[in-house]
Amino acid sequence: MDTTIVTDLVVAAPAADAVGNRGGRHFAWIDLRTVPADIVDAVVDAAIHQRVDGIVSDSVGQLAGLPPTVRRILVTNEAAPEAPVDAVDLVVRELAEPGPAGVDGDGVHVVVSDAPSLTRACELAGRVPWTVLTFTDPTKIPLEIVIAAAGQSAGRIVTTVDDISDAEVVRLVLEHGSDGLLLRPRGVDDVAKVQQVVTPSVPAVDLVTLVVDRIEHIGLGDRACIDTCSLLETDEGCLIGSFATGFFLSCSETHPLPYMPTRPFRWNAGAVHSYVLTPGNRTKYVSELVAGGPILAVRSDGQAREVRIGRVKIERRPLLSITAVTPDGDTVNVVTQDDWHVRLLGPGGAVHNVTELRAGDRLLGYLPSASRHVGLPIEEFCVER
Repeated sequence: MDTTIVTDLVVAAPAADAVGNRGGRHFAWIDLRTVPADIVDAVVDAAIHQRVDGIVSDSVGQLAGLPPTVRRILVTNEAAPEAPVDAVDLVVRELAEPGPAGVDGDGVHVVVSDAPSLTRACELAGRVPWTVLTFTDPTKIPLEIVIAAAGQSAGRIVTTVDDISDAEVVRLVLEHGSDGLLLRPRGVDDVAKVQQVVTPSVPAVDLVTLVVDRIEHIGLGDRACIDTCSLLETDEGCLIGSFATGFFLSCSETHPLPYMPTRPFRWNAGAVHSYVLTPGNRTKYVSELVAGGPILAVRSDGQAREVRIGRVKIERRPLLSITAVTPDGDTVNVVTQDDWHVRLLGPGGAVHNVTELRAGDRLLGYLPSASRHVGLPIEEFCVER
């Protein structure tokens, strides 16, 4: 392994929002220094359009014309850069030799290549406003250590990433991840992709109250359990239904069961023909779900998150057909396993065992406005019954 490499970058006074409680929103910086000249303008336009937090350059001219909606970060070898104060927001000075980093207000860049440089990064991240990290090894363990060392410090950690896949991993290290991602894009599309990585992508779901109309025992059929790679909350479910225009909130197996332990990663979801809601306002049939794929976990207040499927178990079981009425008087349906331990959620997170449902009971559901074609919403004439 290389010997210790520590390069201090002295940073001018940060913007007002640069320092704050750790755990705030993630952000992305785009580095123009290695972008081919023929696509620089397109990359800049994409960064502004995507509302990327910062653009990094060693050219004052590239930064001076940028709007105030993007942070302008100048990298220079000069001890006293000549850039006008109003042309850049952040000045990063690269020094030939490591410089002092003990002055409040400095920002530092540490190339972490061995134990001494990792120790240096940990010490700095806990007390300076900006710590820019470059790791020479692919393992994310050093980043985990630096994030843990920073604790509740007010400073921000920005980590250079090699590509979009690396950015996705870095953002999730120790759940919080690096505050910022510094990417040298290989193409214009990388700008939108890295911004998507740092932007919350799952909006809340507008749930409505469904009123149970009838329950029918319909005999044997194939139903699926969806086992996720996440531990689910007691009021967290997947949205599932027989019709693309009506979904029920299926409860996770986080509540006590007779004769067996709970399965807090599972939904005993429904029959294999059922639609389930996945990220991006798309639907899939339960029978199409596979390990590693995404699905939405939705809480009783509508808050949603993407979780990954670890396993789908399809087994033959007695089935129960549940029909409910929407606030507009339409009917929706879900087919579940006919067993007491299968549950649906009602308003306020109320838990309803499906075998104890009665006409008039209230359940939570979601009513998309469009029909579906290959999982995508489409405005067309379509009747489901």
